[in-house]
Formats: sequence, C-alpha cells, structure tokens
Amino acid sequence: MPSRRIMTADEVRRAVIRISHEIVEKQAGTAGLVLVGIQRRGVPLAHRLAEAIAEHEGATLPVGALDITFYRDDLSKLGHSPLVKGTDVPFQIGGATVVLVDDVLYTGRTIRAAMDALREFGRPQAVRLAVLVDRGHRELPIRADHVGKNVPTSREEIVRVRIREIDDEDAVDIDQVAATAGVGA
Repeated sequence: MPSRRIMTADEVRRAVIRISHEIVEKQAGTAGLVLVGIQRRGVPLAHRLAEAIAEHEGATLPVGALDITFYRDDLSKLGHSPLVKGTDVPFQIGGATVVLVDDVLYTGRTIRAAMDALREFGRPQAVRLAVLVDRGHRELPIRADHVGKNVPTSREEIVRVRIREIDDEDAVDIDQVAATAGVGA
C-alpha cells in the first residue's frame, strides 16, 4: 500500500515557526523557558524551534536532549540491549518552564516516560508539550499544548516523520501496517 503524504517540507517548516510563536505567547516571553527534545526526532525539532524563537524574539533558549529508553513501561519488550541514544540536559530545569518536544503524539506513553526522566534533573515550574503531529489514540490522559498538525488515524496506520537532520528530508507520511497472514487466527 503506498504512503500518503500529509506534510511537505514547507508545511513542516511553517508548523515549526507557528509552534515557536505559540510557545513564546503562552509563556508571555522567553524568560525561564527551556526546550528539551525527546530522542530521536524531537531533538532536531527542539533545535529548530529554538532557532525560530531566536529569529523572531532575539533570545537564545537552552536546548537539551532526553533519552527515555530506561523509563519506558515496555522496556522488557525491547530485548536485552535496547538502543540508548543519550541524554544531554546541560542546564538547570528547577523553576523553569520545560517544553518537551517530540515528533508524534500517539498513546501518550512516551511523554509519560519523558516526564519521569525529567525528574532526574529537578522540579520544573511547568512542563508543556510541543509535537509536530498528534495522531490521537491516547491511552493516558496527556495532551499537547502545541501541535503542528492534528491527523486522525486508525491503529492500522503508521505516521512516519522524516527530519532532514536524520533522514535527509522533511516530510510526514502515513503508511498502512502490513497485514500479517494468520495473526489472530
């Protein structure tokens, strides 16, 4: 089944710029604001948001990277050697407003794990969530504060975000999950 493109490179760029304005507006400025990208594609998105904020506000925000691997509730399903991507939060989050940045919001479990991981670094004043795509199907009571695009999906679909820094292009596609013969029979 072919992919269906739901965001082009230009639409991704515009979404990042719009989200950057929303973040500053909700904070009423940039004071006390930090961005933390969730590994893997949330990290370059967080850097892009910081660049956009620097461009329109003239303020440089701290940007960190958070690896949630060992905070996941499905860690036992990842095998004996899960791929650890690295955490780098070289600033204090105590008293700051932390904007977690991720590519896709789905069940909410990744965000719950990220909030657990953040506790290792202190107690922020507030935690907000910015995502490029919200596809629905929440299993936990989590919602994004800033969304690039809301996309109704079925559980049989996969949202594939491609980011230039990792995948050599910016795009978001929806693919159908390949049906496996005999499953559930």
